[in-house]
Amino acid sequence: MAAAPVTAFSLTVLVCAAVLCAVAAVRLAVHHERGLRRARLMLASGGATRGPVPGAPPWERLLPRLVERAREMPREWLCLPAAVPPSLLGDSVLPLIGGALAVPLVGRRLRAVARRRERERRADRVVALCGAVAGELRAGVQPLRALVTAAAFTGALGGAEPAVLAAARFGGDVPDVLRRAAEEPGAEGLAGLAACWRVSVDGGAGLAAGLDRLEAALRAERDQRESLRAQLTGAWATVAVLALLPLAALAMGWALGADPLRVLLHTPAGLGALAVGGLLEAAGLWWAARIVRAGEAS
Repeated sequence: MAAAPVTAFSLTVLVCAAVLCAVAAVRLAVHHERGLRRARLMLASGGATRGPVPGAPPWERLLPRLVERAREMPREWLCLPAAVPPSLLGDSVLPLIGGALAVPLVGRRLRAVARRRERERRADRVVALCGAVAGELRAGVQPLRALVTAAAFTGALGGAEPAVLAAARFGGDVPDVLRRAAEEPGAEGLAGLAACWRVSVDGGAGLAAGLDRLEAALRAERDQRESLRAQLTGAWATVAVLALLPLAALAMGWALGADPLRVLLHTPAGLGALAVGGLLEAAGLWWAARIVRAGEAS
C-alpha cells in the first residue's frame, strides 16, 4: 500500500506540534536543572532559597512566566488545540475554524456555570448568616452587634457589606440596605432578613425566632433544588450522549475501514451533510437542554 502524500497543511500542523513538544521538553529540562541547582544551593547555604536562581540565563527566567500565563488562560481557548487532531486527520482547516467558533460559545457556557455556582454559594452564605445572627442573639448579643459579627464571619453580604455595616453602626435604615443587597443573584434571602429585622424593631417581635424560621425555609428550598437537580442527572446524561453520538458514528466509520473525515471535509456531498448534521445536532442539543432547564426552573 502506497503511503499517503504529506500535504503542506499536514506539514504545517506537524511542525507546530513539534514546536510545542520541543517547548515542553525544554520546560521539563529547565525545571530539572533548576531543581538540581536549588538543591546544591540549599546544601551549600543550609537554608531554603526563593526567587530566581542567581546567574540563571534570561530564557530560564522567561519560560516559567510563559507557563504561568498559559495556566491563567481561559479554559475555552482549549477548543483550539482540541481541533488540531481532526484538522490534521482530515487535512482541512474547517475543524480549526469550528474550534475558533466554539471558543465564544464554550466561554459563554463556562461563565454561566460560574455565575450559577457563585449564586449558590451566596445563597448558602445567606443561610449561614441567618443561623449565625440567631445564635448571637441567643447568646445575649445586641441585634446590631450580632449582625456585624455574623456578616464579617460569613461574608454573605458581598459588596453590600460596607453599606450594611455602616447602617448598623451609625443608626441607618438597616432593612432598606438589606433589601437592596437582596437584589444580587443568590442573595434573595436577605429580603426575608430585612422583613424580620423590620418586624422585630417596629413590633417588638423576637428576631431570633423569625430568623430560625427563615433559615429553615431557605434550607428547605436549597434541599429541594438539590433534590431536583439529582433527579435531572439522568436527563443531562441523555443530553451528553446525544452530543457524543456523532463522534461514535465517526469512530464506527474508521472501524469499518472508511475515511469519514475526508468524505465530510473534501466532497460536496460530505460538506452538505456536515452542515445539515451540525445544524440538526445544535438544534437537538438546544431543545433537550431547554426541556431540562424548564424542569429545573419549575
